Amino acid sequence: MQFESFSPALWFLLWSSFGIALVLGAVVNKTNFCTMGAVSDWVNIGDKGRFRSWMLAIAMALLGVVILEYFGLIDGDGSFPPYRAGELIWAENLLGGLLFGVGMTLASGCANKTLVRLGGGNLKSLLVLLVIAVVAYFMTNPFPGTDQTLFSVLFYDWIRPLAIQTGGSQDLGSLLAAGADPTTARLVIGSVLGLGLLYLVFRNADFRRSGNNILAGVVVGVAVLAAWYVSSNVMINLDDENFSLQGYTQQWDFLSDSREGKPADSRPLAAQSFTFVNPMGQALDYSLAGFNSAWVTFGIMSLFGVVAGSFLWALFSRSFRFEWFASGRDFFNHLAGGALMGVGGVLALGCTVGQGITGVSTLAVGSFIALGGIVLGSALTMKIQYYKLVYEDEASFGAALLSALVDLHLLPARLRRLDAV
Repeated sequence: MQFESFSPALWFLLWSSFGIALVLGAVVNKTNFCTMGAVSDWVNIGDKGRFRSWMLAIAMALLGVVILEYFGLIDGDGSFPPYRAGELIWAENLLGGLLFGVGMTLASGCANKTLVRLGGGNLKSLLVLLVIAVVAYFMTNPFPGTDQTLFSVLFYDWIRPLAIQTGGSQDLGSLLAAGADPTTARLVIGSVLGLGLLYLVFRNADFRRSGNNILAGVVVGVAVLAAWYVSSNVMINLDDENFSLQGYTQQWDFLSDSREGKPADSRPLAAQSFTFVNPMGQALDYSLAGFNSAWVTFGIMSLFGVVAGSFLWALFSRSFRFEWFASGRDFFNHLAGGALMGVGGVLALGCTVGQGITGVSTLAVGSFIALGGIVLGSALTMKIQYYKLVYEDEASFGAALLSALVDLHLLPARLRRLDAV
């Protein structure tokens, strides 16, 4: 995908992001693909159908990325965000994942589901979106009149020293290649993991008969792969020399005659795929900049695309309806959930899609840690909520937490404080 000038190349990338996200939003709405719902179904009723759909999406994206990267068609090393960075921020991945998992449970859905629900008329999701955007923005941008961000105030001094330096890259291929070509190692490891996931997913007869779950997993996985491919291959050809969008922007003063049309930041022009928390913060940045087109990013266009796709499907299926908070408690849960997702999504470098599918497709160790944290945080929250609902005032938070940890086989049974429900 070569272009002779910067502007058409940039807008091709942006509208491609919108188009792929449009399909993603429509299919997620149609099939009720929901990562929070997947954990809920498994934890509460033992139904793994939607969880298998999530795993199918991971398998599709993972297999596609390692194969295309092997042939030089995807750039996973220079991605935004830097999933394979040589500094493994495992504590941030884990804590961020836990906080995000708690938040998405309180808010009735992850960041992607928030956009889908908004497109379907759910106004509760508008509050969640706004809260995530504000919190995510201040996690990476200083408070007015200071040089302190929310991350630097709450986390940096104690959590960043826990990071582990892995050398060049933290992905499984680089760590296990032992000096050999990491691309080949990624192909082997990714193929084994991806095919293993496909086997585990499709060995279940009920899942093989579940058309919506299969459709959702395939489309979500392929959408993530398509975004990786497009963002890795948009090039500008000047005098028979190819420049990536990011490379061109970084050398703008040497390659362009004027500053008109120059993006505000070159980082969001790197190879990337779908993630939704940080782009919500970018969207706030865009609005604060007076909706200047220089601030439009791949991530912002993907937000619009998911909402638009969900809206179109809701109209087509006649399922569009406005929904508001049922009670003050419902409002507070969504407010707190949005705040936790804003903090957790930035801290973990992604959400259920951004780390759980996009990040995992790069085989980054931090992505696997974040994914585990998200699932654990969500499952624990659901268990605690269920115990509090059944036992009402008789159950303290501590008793519900201990019993939930026992249920999830993370503590011995002798520590149980409440009868299993």
